[in-house]
Parts: sequence; structure tokens; C-alpha cells
Amino acid sequence: MTDGDWTLPPLRIGHGYDLHRLEAPAPAGKGRPFILGGVRFDHPVGPVGHSDGDAVYHAVVDALLGALGLPDIGQAFPDTDPAWDGQDSAHFMAAARRKVAEAGYALVNLDVTVVCERPKLSPHKAEMIGNIARLLGVEPSRVNLKGKTHEKVDAVGEGRAVEVHVVALLAGRGA
Repeated sequence: MTDGDWTLPPLRIGHGYDLHRLEAPAPAGKGRPFILGGVRFDHPVGPVGHSDGDAVYHAVVDALLGALGLPDIGQAFPDTDPAWDGQDSAHFMAAARRKVAEAGYALVNLDVTVVCERPKLSPHKAEMIGNIARLLGVEPSRVNLKGKTHEKVDAVGEGRAVEVHVVALLAGRGA
């Protein structure tokens, strides 16, 4: 691949970001469970969102789509479409995996940072990494996941939101 006088390596990098406000379930027991990286957490609040609100999967999808130069998750799966209401975000991960393969790329590695005060992620990190790796068809060693806090500053630090950042590196097949 060339760009003028430069030979470009077949590498693509993408950044994904997601933020979900957290709320307690409605008195009638309706409300979303708190799901991150495909793991359901026992937590008194859950995300406000159109699908299942898995901010980890959403940010991963945005990182993969961004690396390919494609529209983001909100354009690919708009919240104005009732078909996505309550949708398991594993569906979006599968779609992003297909897009990566169709474009002739493979995932080199993924770096995920989850920012929330609670719940603590460490007891569930291996399961979350395993879920992400399985859905993307890679070895778990290609997925890194870190939990951080906002030290009680802003909505995330006050436990009213969860924030996720993801960086994905793709390589053209045969690179």
C-alpha cells in the first residue's frame, strides 16, 4: 500500500469510547442489569441505554469500526431503531468482527480501560477478557483489560456513570 512516496504498512489503529449513565431500577423492577464485557454484575444500578448497555462491548465495536474508517456504532445500530432495544451487545461485536474480516484485517491486540468506582472488576477480569476474545475470535493474550477509578471526581467518580476507552490495532492479513 502506498501513499505518495511512502510505503504504508497494512496496520490500522482505532479508538473506541463509551459512557453510560447509571440509574437504579424502577420500582416495578424494570431496569437494565449492569453488564460489562458480557459479565452481569450484582450491582444496585444499571446503565441507561437502548441495547443492553454493555459499555465495554460498545467501545470495542467503535474501536474496530474506527480502525476500518467505518461509521460508529450509533450509526450502524441507531438507538432510533426499535430492533436494537434491549439487544445483547454480543450481536454488535459479531458484526464488527465480520467487518474486520471482510476488510481483510485481523485483530493484533485490544487494550480496554474501564473507569468506574464500583463494581470492582478484578474478580471478573479473566471472564471479561475471555468473553471479548471469544467473540472476536482471538486468543485472550491479545486482549488487555484495566479497571480504573475517577477518585470520586465527576459523574463517573460519584458512581453515576461508567466510562470505557479502547484502542484496537488491526493488521492486514499477510502482514
